[in-house]
Amino acid sequence: MQSAKKKLAFVTVIFWFLLAYIMAALVWWFVSLDQQNNEMALLRLSELNPAADNYAARKADVLDYQRRKHGQYVGEGIIFMLLIWVGALFVYLATRRYLRLGQQQQNFMMAVTHELKTPIAVARLNIETMQRRKLDDTQRDRLLQMTLNETERLNDLCDNILLASRFDSGQQSAQQERFSLDQLVNDIVDQYNMRFPDRDFACKVQPQIWVYGDPFLIRLLLNNLIDNAMKYAPKNSTIDVSLTFKNQVAKLRVADQGKGIPAEEKKKVFDKFYRMGNEQTRNTKGTGLGLYLVKRIAERHDGTVEITDNVPQGSIFTIRFPLDDSTV
Repeated sequence: MQSAKKKLAFVTVIFWFLLAYIMAALVWWFVSLDQQNNEMALLRLSELNPAADNYAARKADVLDYQRRKHGQYVGEGIIFMLLIWVGALFVYLATRRYLRLGQQQQNFMMAVTHELKTPIAVARLNIETMQRRKLDDTQRDRLLQMTLNETERLNDLCDNILLASRFDSGQQSAQQERFSLDQLVNDIVDQYNMRFPDRDFACKVQPQIWVYGDPFLIRLLLNNLIDNAMKYAPKNSTIDVSLTFKNQVAKLRVADQGKGIPAEEKKKVFDKFYRMGNEQTRNTKGTGLGLYLVKRIAERHDGTVEITDNVPQGSIFTIRFPLDDSTV
């Protein structure tokens, strides 16, 4: 992070130095040309004969030409200055965006490395424990469940990376089919209850909510929302999942009791690779793709995403989807 800041500071200093030099050169060019124009006008006036009958007319022509050239230099100078400012600003913003994207990608690689190694290490340790020790059925089932949880986590991570790549390349298209959103939400919450019996999930779902869309993408959206809530909410707190509908709009809500999200961060959290804090000092798991995909998936289904504060603490993610016309 410090390296990226130093690079950005260096680029900023070079940018302003070059821009100041170009502006100075432009001003010098204008002064020189205008001075030359004045000298040429004086020379032409000195060549005129004051006794000639057309002296006044020729003098007026020389002065008019001088004014027109002055106006030409001023106009060209303003246009060149605007073009230089616009071009310089574009280059500066593009460079800054490139450096920040590079830092985000570096953070992403660090996070992915950690996210890949952890489930592999846990699964390997559990399997080696079952190989080397004689365990009773309860212990064996517990290790198998832990291994299954880590493989599910690894599978979700692979799905997120693959889906983000497809979204960026424009290859991902939502499969439109009619499915029961309420049944899908119930199934997902039931799976989380089985995978994480030490966590408390509350689910309130209205029946008969049908939508058109891609069940795989919607499943991934809800998985990312619940995973995000689990990362930041205390283990003894409840994660509330609800699904309701009104006026042909389904409202999916995931509420946690974590520390919440500051107002200035609420829009940034949906940016690709963005995570609050520093990757080297952050304790929570994640790659910065989950909420990015939540927003992209919602948009692919003509939906919207909203973050509000939970009371007394925490965050509420609300996704709104248009319903199928035949929904009761």
